[in-house]
Amino acid sequence: MTSSNESAAGIAHVYRGTFVHATYHTAVEILEDRLLGVDTEGKIAFIGSGKEVDHLSQKWGFEAFAVTQLGQHEFFMPGMVDTHIHASQYSYAGTALDLPLLQWLNMYTFPVEACYKDLEFARNVYTHVVKRTLRNGTTTACYFATIHTDASLLLGQIANDFGQRALVGKVCMDTNNFIPHYKETPEESEGETKRFIGELLKKKYPLVRPVVTPRFAPSCSAALLGHLGEIAQNNDLHIQSHISETKEEVKLVKELFPDYDSYTDVYHRHNLLTDKTVMAHGCHLTDGELKLFRETGASIAHCPNSNISLCSGMLDVRRVLNHKVKLGLGTDVAGGYSPSMLDAVRRTMDTSKALTIQDTQYNTLTFEEVFRLATLGGSQALSLDENTGNFEVGKDFDALRVNTDAAGGPIDLINHGEGPKVEVYVAGKRVVPFVEGP
Repeated sequence: MTSSNESAAGIAHVYRGTFVHATYHTAVEILEDRLLGVDTEGKIAFIGSGKEVDHLSQKWGFEAFAVTQLGQHEFFMPGMVDTHIHASQYSYAGTALDLPLLQWLNMYTFPVEACYKDLEFARNVYTHVVKRTLRNGTTTACYFATIHTDASLLLGQIANDFGQRALVGKVCMDTNNFIPHYKETPEESEGETKRFIGELLKKKYPLVRPVVTPRFAPSCSAALLGHLGEIAQNNDLHIQSHISETKEEVKLVKELFPDYDSYTDVYHRHNLLTDKTVMAHGCHLTDGELKLFRETGASIAHCPNSNISLCSGMLDVRRVLNHKVKLGLGTDVAGGYSPSMLDAVRRTMDTSKALTIQDTQYNTLTFEEVFRLATLGGSQALSLDENTGNFEVGKDFDALRVNTDAAGGPIDLINHGEGPKVEVYVAGKRVVPFVEGP
């Protein structure tokens, strides 16, 4: 049994049943007949054997009859962590996947993102994406918004109102030759980023934090990258961007930044590669670049749906892990057509198997490993694993209650009903009642 006597908070909920999670040493650990107590602050207060209910009820001051008993075919798992999603692109998810990345941005993405100066349009889309991702079991999301400060603040408010843990980034870009009205000057971007950070922090949302967000090197001048690195460094903030998604993009970066050793070096020399940095994609990183990721503690958001949908490349996750670089999974809406992290799990497996088809000696990822990447791995990639990612005493209770035997679910559990359905908890608070699993 593990417990903590540090917190003076009382016990709000106690659950008994099966808990499935990952640890730093085990990809999947199944805890059967456990009691888990959640305090009034939403943190895990204790985990013990179900047989110790009388002892634990006396120690922690709860009534044994008040324990919530999970059914035979139910279990809790950690909430899933989406390490890379463009909230502003949700309105056209599932469409416009007929062009490669750079052309796709100019034809579809930038014109749509320019619309977010309209706060009512922003409110409509952002409300839908937060609600949908929560229903899909995403308890933590790392969001790209747009260049519009007020709309980006609105996304933070909506995530807070619905109870989702979120990193929210106001996009920064001062280079855009195709949609000239969708960019800022370096000074505007720096000033508005500071305003965004200051106003979001002033709200004191318990689960929402700002993240410094240069879109990617091709849309940012060296001056702007330097300003953003300084802002992140001075305020100890998270950083997110894109890197090495396509070979065409890598070539463009070399042309735009000829005096740098690599794409990764561009970010590194502007203080944007830290242990709080998550870079999306990384399909075409060299071994030397991965070494720099490991040395700085920066992480990669693997977005397999988008990588395939836009024909960008296939990230060799095994190679990244062998370099001991932190890695989580992302949906990358709308380059990725699905806002479901369960889809990201499936596409991660598919990509690994496709690499195995190309090389029969390839060490294919197991579903247990991918489960960890979708939960604890994601929280590590976002440097949030002190707060969430698995069931450890002292962490917030971000969890999915999965009922595999619920009537009307999307799969057939032979001889046991028609499950599954999912209930979503963030920091101990139920934010979504039972809904059909994604």
